[in-house]
Amino acid sequence: MTSFDGREKSLLRVAMADPLPHPRFPPKDHRMTSTVAPPAPLWTRNFNLYFTARIMSVLGDTMIPVAMAVAMLALGYGVSGIGYTLGAWMGAFALFVVFGGVFADRFHPRPQMIGADAVRAVIQLSLAAWIWLGDAPLWFIIAGSAAGGIATAMFQPGLASLVPQVSTDLQKANGVLRVSQGLATMAGPALGGVLVATTSPAVAFTVDAATFAVSGLCLAALRLKPFAIDRSGSMLQNLRFGWDDFRSRSWLWAVILIWWVLGVFVWGPITPVGAVSIIGEHGKAAFGYAEAAFGAGSVLGALVAIRVRAGRPLLAGGLAMFLFPLMPLAAALTPPIPLLMLGYAVSGVGWAFWGVQWATTIQTQVPADRLNRVSAYEVAGSILAVPLGQAISGPATHLLGVERLLLLATVMSLGCAVALVVVNPIRRLRAAA
Repeated sequence: MTSFDGREKSLLRVAMADPLPHPRFPPKDHRMTSTVAPPAPLWTRNFNLYFTARIMSVLGDTMIPVAMAVAMLALGYGVSGIGYTLGAWMGAFALFVVFGGVFADRFHPRPQMIGADAVRAVIQLSLAAWIWLGDAPLWFIIAGSAAGGIATAMFQPGLASLVPQVSTDLQKANGVLRVSQGLATMAGPALGGVLVATTSPAVAFTVDAATFAVSGLCLAALRLKPFAIDRSGSMLQNLRFGWDDFRSRSWLWAVILIWWVLGVFVWGPITPVGAVSIIGEHGKAAFGYAEAAFGAGSVLGALVAIRVRAGRPLLAGGLAMFLFPLMPLAAALTPPIPLLMLGYAVSGVGWAFWGVQWATTIQTQVPADRLNRVSAYEVAGSILAVPLGQAISGPATHLLGVERLLLLATVMSLGCAVALVVVNPIRRLRAAA
């Protein structure tokens, strides 16, 4: 929903001068002509560094599930081990991202993000070393995964607030970042799948650590202007203010309730159970290829969403979500790899289209002075149910079986798409001017 990536608003700056003179009577004085300021170049030193940092961070995040799933299966911890480990990461992220948003409001986000990258690099290197030396205990992997989730929660809130500091053309910058994020989402799982298939999970974790190190170095090299900081009120007051604003918008919490169902029944089990299903049928690398196809579909969905200006954005996004159930369905049926990748790719189109409509709605319907805190609650609410689904995926697999559980996820995701287009506050919400 989130992403681990999009709270942006387009901005157009035009320098207005005197009206243009009549074409038959050109002015004699050059100073009377109209001038329009040329657009500032996008690829400045700061934007290049920020772009690299963001791509490296997304690559690192998207490599983790593939490397972790293969590592847990190789260590003999099974579906339950994958679910507990990924659930610890997601749960820690969901619980602490609200505090990350408050910290980003009260302090400059860049040091917070650099520190988060450093912590994530150390965690991945520690996991790589222990797996390389011998059998890593389950408690250590779960603890490291939880610490990585906390670090990501400190990193994520600063992404949107840095964009205006590294670019003056926000619309173009955000479009480039969104498409490149989809490409990184495609490349990360594929790279993770290739590494674990040709070398070992330890090598994949080492490469993962390098991506976070590069991200932190690029952020440290940015040259930024003074950053406006709001330290009014206590942290508890800031949290309460954001919660009051969040619950006052029926369309907002209605979507989050639907996302709870999606998180428990679909996003929770889809990675651990889908990994077992696909790896068991097609081998280790196939799971990475499927995730990469989802990323490719996300690129296409984002490109379409950039051009579509829907009068009712959440209704349009809800209609696109009818494509999403193809991912759990493909994981359940495990067709030949080309069809498997096609199902994941089409699902990614629908998911990315919804994500653009949702992000745009949040940033245009919520006032700018409270956007960070409300967004933090939105992110936390969107994914808080996912670790619960991941934790129960192991017992549910023993009860229902892999294929039946994934078919149940398909039915539930279809039901969530129906809910998005029939619930009145969601369906009737019109785009902000």
